[in-house]
Amino acid sequence: MNSEQKWVFIINPVAGDGFAGKLEATIKEAAKTSGIIADTVLTERRGHATGLALKYADDGYKYIIAVGGDGTFNEVASALVNRPGIISGIVPAGTGNDFVQILGFHDRLGEEQWKELFCANVAQLDTGICNGHFFFNGMGLGFDAQVAAENYTETGEEKKGDKKKYIWQILKTILFYKEKKMTVISNGSKSITDCFINTISIGRRFAGAFFLTPKAIADDGLLDVCSVKKLNLFQRLKILTQVPKGNHLNDRKVHYYSTSALDLEFDEKVPYHLDGELFFSDKFEIRVLKKSLNVIYNSSGKHYFCLS
Repeated sequence: MNSEQKWVFIINPVAGDGFAGKLEATIKEAAKTSGIIADTVLTERRGHATGLALKYADDGYKYIIAVGGDGTFNEVASALVNRPGIISGIVPAGTGNDFVQILGFHDRLGEEQWKELFCANVAQLDTGICNGHFFFNGMGLGFDAQVAAENYTETGEEKKGDKKKYIWQILKTILFYKEKKMTVISNGSKSITDCFINTISIGRRFAGAFFLTPKAIADDGLLDVCSVKKLNLFQRLKILTQVPKGNHLNDRKVHYYSTSALDLEFDEKVPYHLDGELFFSDKFEIRVLKKSLNVIYNSSGKHYFCLS
């Protein structure tokens, strides 16, 4: 098998409450049906997928596919940015699976979508970078980042299980979250604002159902920004019910714009997430790398890029 044909699937066995770990046989059978011999490898810890992707890329594999959720794809794709001869992809097997909707695939692949994956139609998508870390769907500060922070232990491990506690964390954050002052430098202007939600994105969907940046195009060289100012409880509930359909853009508390560069500053370190993975900082340098990632998309599905 020459390098043009070499495929590897990097599987996060705990993604999707273990769903991803059960896909190995399905992957091999689907590949065989398409006349492809595919290797598979399981990750063993957080960050392992990045090292594996680098290894397989250096070993001459052309197609390096993540099997898991947005976090797994982030780890794999982070090793492949600006590597023109290598193609990334994702088999969605996580909980949210937000990035894959950019590509026109469903949250779970059916028979026809497996065939589309192995057809290997390729798009060149943009990559976001914040404080030296990549993101491929989006990043967030404010309410949603605080919810993510509540879902991690003091040692930085994600809490597992108990969805009731997670729902309570969302409700508690809606009730008690206090917006922080944020300095924003973008498109040549500087301003100070409050931040209930500040989403910066390549893609459109977050948390499985929330279209915070419904106008985003993933290969236009721009980041879409949805900034929601300080809200009272009624306004918070109203905005959050509008977000799933993108109707929040009509609210006067919402500031929506596009930019290729954004700098943010806070008076203290605050939580933020990149494709769902949690970090903390008080200063943010956010940029976009235009058409820097090769990724397989579904040519028969609805996708969110131009292919220009």
